[in-house]
Amino acid sequence: MKKHHQDIQDLVYVHLNQNDQYVLSYGIEFAEFAAAFSGTMNHLLLLKHRFEDGDFNMHTLLEYCPDERINKLAADDIYGYGDFCWIDFVEEEGLNELTGQEIAELLYLGHQKQHLKLPFYNKLGNRFVYLAHDDGFFNKLYYRSFKDFFHLLSYALSIKLGELKLEKTLLGLRKKRTYPPINKEILLSLTPFIKEGICISLRDVDHQRNKLEIPIWVIGDFASMDDMYEEYQQISSENCHAKIIFDKKTKEWKLTVI
Repeated sequence: MKKHHQDIQDLVYVHLNQNDQYVLSYGIEFAEFAAAFSGTMNHLLLLKHRFEDGDFNMHTLLEYCPDERINKLAADDIYGYGDFCWIDFVEEEGLNELTGQEIAELLYLGHQKQHLKLPFYNKLGNRFVYLAHDDGFFNKLYYRSFKDFFHLLSYALSIKLGELKLEKTLLGLRKKRTYPPINKEILLSLTPFIKEGICISLRDVDHQRNKLEIPIWVIGDFASMDDMYEEYQQISSENCHAKIIFDKKTKEWKLTVI
């Protein structure tokens, strides 16, 4: 597989599968995910990982990351793990109640990155299933509520934008700009496009004096992120399908569909 790790920072692809409650994405990494849900995450049952500070659950014979160690996990070189897959859970008691069938379903999830049945377990109370290969390059996330997906997207885009262009101050120092999260209503109104698969390109942001415009292209459903990336390279020379616009004076976001 070709790697575009340097591009992960400034190009985001998302494709939402409503029936099966997952989103395929490129460009959003676990560190951003952990920051977006900081303080509200459950423990993580690690299905595929290389984290060296996990605890061991005797019933599933799997390691898990307690919620208080999630920041340590997020600071690790997760991209370097290769496969990184987990399901969250509220209490270890829930893990100990899993049947052999349910454990088999979880192992299949981590191995095939596909579900045998929708992977939401009342025993675990999980909000997510996170299945990644080269974290940020190919991510498949199951969401119990898509509200969490729109929260993540809103958070990740504003953080990425702030890191993208450092402005020079009078003293010639680099100054980080901070942007408010993009209103969830704006992102929600993009749902029909996200169901088809979109690229949100921060590298192609048009910086103007009073505003900046982030272009969005509808590019379709891709299981291969290499194919998606090639499609983006071709389509990015054409007019975009929508723009998210930030007004620098009012500090407000709006959406224009073209």
